[in-house]
Amino acid sequence: MGIVVLWVIDLPNIIVVALPDSSGLGCRLLDGSIPAVLTQPGDFIIGGVFTIHTSPKTTEHTFMHAPEPLQCRVKKKNENLKELRFARAMTFAIEEINNSTELLPGIRLGYQIHDSCASVSVATRATFQLINGLDPIFSLSASCSKSSTTLRPPSLVLGLSVSRSLISSSLPVLQVSHYATCACLSDKQQYPTFLRTIPSDKFQAAALVQLVKHFDYGNSGMVIRSATARVVVAFAAAGDMRVLFEELLELGFPPLQWVGSEAWVTDPLVTPFDMCLGAVGFGIRRAIIPGLRTFLMDLSLAQASASPILQEFWESAFRCRLASGPVGPGAQVCNGSESLQQLQNAYTDTSQLRITNMVYKAVYAVAHGLHSLVCVLEHIRKVNFTLNGNRVSFDANGDPVATYELVNWQLSDNTRKALSTDEYADMLHVCVCKSLQVPKSVCSESCPPGTRKAVQRGKPVCCYDCVPCWKPCYFCSADSLDCVRCPSDAWPNPQGDACIPKPIEFLSFSEYLGIILAASSVVGACLAIAIAAVFYLHKDTPIVRANNSELSFLLLFSLTLCFLCSLTFIGRPSQWSCMLRHTVFGVTFVLCISCVLGKTIVVLMAFRATLPGSNVMKWFGPPQQRLSVLAFTLIQVLICVLWLTLSPPFPNKNMKYYKDKVILECDVGSAVGFWAVLGYIGLLSLMCFVLAFLARKLPDNFNEAKFITFSMLIFCAVWITFIPAYVSSPGKFTVAVEIFAIISSSCGLVMCIFAPKCFIILFEPEKNTKKHMMGKVPSKSL
Repeated sequence: MGIVVLWVIDLPNIIVVALPDSSGLGCRLLDGSIPAVLTQPGDFIIGGVFTIHTSPKTTEHTFMHAPEPLQCRVKKKNENLKELRFARAMTFAIEEINNSTELLPGIRLGYQIHDSCASVSVATRATFQLINGLDPIFSLSASCSKSSTTLRPPSLVLGLSVSRSLISSSLPVLQVSHYATCACLSDKQQYPTFLRTIPSDKFQAAALVQLVKHFDYGNSGMVIRSATARVVVAFAAAGDMRVLFEELLELGFPPLQWVGSEAWVTDPLVTPFDMCLGAVGFGIRRAIIPGLRTFLMDLSLAQASASPILQEFWESAFRCRLASGPVGPGAQVCNGSESLQQLQNAYTDTSQLRITNMVYKAVYAVAHGLHSLVCVLEHIRKVNFTLNGNRVSFDANGDPVATYELVNWQLSDNTRKALSTDEYADMLHVCVCKSLQVPKSVCSESCPPGTRKAVQRGKPVCCYDCVPCWKPCYFCSADSLDCVRCPSDAWPNPQGDACIPKPIEFLSFSEYLGIILAASSVVGACLAIAIAAVFYLHKDTPIVRANNSELSFLLLFSLTLCFLCSLTFIGRPSQWSCMLRHTVFGVTFVLCISCVLGKTIVVLMAFRATLPGSNVMKWFGPPQQRLSVLAFTLIQVLICVLWLTLSPPFPNKNMKYYKDKVILECDVGSAVGFWAVLGYIGLLSLMCFVLAFLARKLPDNFNEAKFITFSMLIFCAVWITFIPAYVSSPGKFTVAVEIFAIISSSCGLVMCIFAPKCFIILFEPEKNTKKHMMGKVPSKSL
């Protein structure tokens, strides 16, 4: 017959499927084989090793002869009824499969179950014995040794290895575990044939992180009494937790909030301790295995007598002695009236079928793989079936779908109970917690915005002081380690947890100063246009014709542009507005001064032409006047083109004057270009002033040179005082000073040159005659 051996031991808890090869590896069993505690023949033998007893017998070794085989210490407190339930669940699953007409029809499975006594030596011996059958030589190669027993070496072995050294690629072993949760076993390069029905710790660790993400814990392996944390995350075994709880109980520790791993949070070993009330964690998902409780309770006296382990369980549970065993004085003999229904222990407790279900699923996984025995490994990898509502399958790493239940220990009807997710809503009325709020477990409270964490020397990283950030340039969000400096154009908000832009200042049309300056420029432009209209209506009168009407109209046009160019200085500076404001200002003012200079030269040339033999006017007639104005203006245009080409003006955020706001201004780009434009305007103004000053006493009732002198005097005075005011004025007032200078100088030209003429034209038309202009008629000096 073929032999399949499945053994389940909870040391590393790994179910194994081994295939023979020709590696030549072999181990000799030095003494006799270990008898199975539960056995049943079959076409395939599924073996299991469980820790039904928690310690072996201690023996002294004399080293004079071979040691006796290790045996379990038989004692009531040494019996693990939960492991006995695992073993019986395995036999139940095998009987279910044997009774199935769909799974492995015509094939009967048997089993051999051993007790490891929580000993690595016993478990290892049982492992090799099950792999090798009953041959005293363990070998994975048929050529290494020949079996002399009636039970030949198995062609296929399923079971659990006793140490991670056996879970490797050196042995052709297919491993299906019901209790090995180490994330390292998902490494398929190191463990290519490993499968398991219990989720990897990787998933549980991630779930625990999500569960405690509101708690602040940073130390692993801390000594609990020196910590200030009130929430303890324990990733440990149930036995270790029991020892810890006993120690904490003895020290009189205050209640703590426990967050546990599945290894202990659902284990009844910790239920006697009050301090575990309210503990939360993740447990292997509970399952309902139909028929299992009936199977466990239907154990009869005859069945118990047939197995040493069941006999021990029966006698211990009912405090009687079976007739087949030795009966001591005063001991009661079991009479068959005993009923397991009356017992309440780990064997009969089927309310929390968690690991039991893992064993149950492992047996079925192997059975489904055997059902298509072409390639055991591939078929078991590909199993995908539903068992009692639970999906059984493996991913590429040999891991099942990770499913957990959220477990919370609470007190219900004076009994401690681990509530699962489905029952969680019903437990609120019996919750022993005084508050339904999430418990805090922090050494220091969260740092508010505007402060940073400063770790306290010699304490855990979760203990810190909240240090305010330096004002006024830094900000810090809540629970940050460092203060962050705001950009130069930003400022911390009042809460200190973010940077907000500083207010930007520029001369706008919406503020009073901008409105006044804009209105003044528009009024000035309208005044120049009105004067031009008056001159146009009286263009044939002597006063208009005598003062070079062509240059007068060109001057009024340029003055209109001078007034309007000040509007480009108001509003939010942009790349185009910055270039436009300075170039338009420079060109229009040069055009204006060129016209005034031309009129001054005309006055001088006109009086020189009255001298006998003078012929100068033919050299400065209207064509020459137009050419001079164009030449002077083109020089300024060339300067502006070079300025805009080499280093044009641009908008700039000036933060030198104020710390709490940003001045948005136009940077001149090239200071040489800016002062060259102003210098050229000043040069023409100075020339015009000198020439007009020289011609101020020429004979005439209406000598225009006097008015030009006054206008240039005002013009130069305005721009000379502009320079220090422009340099010293901060922010938007710099622009206001420049606009004021433009409007003032333009008004000076209008009022000094054109106002007297308009007054005569409109209010003293009798003086607007050629005789009066030539001084033939006495008149009052203007």
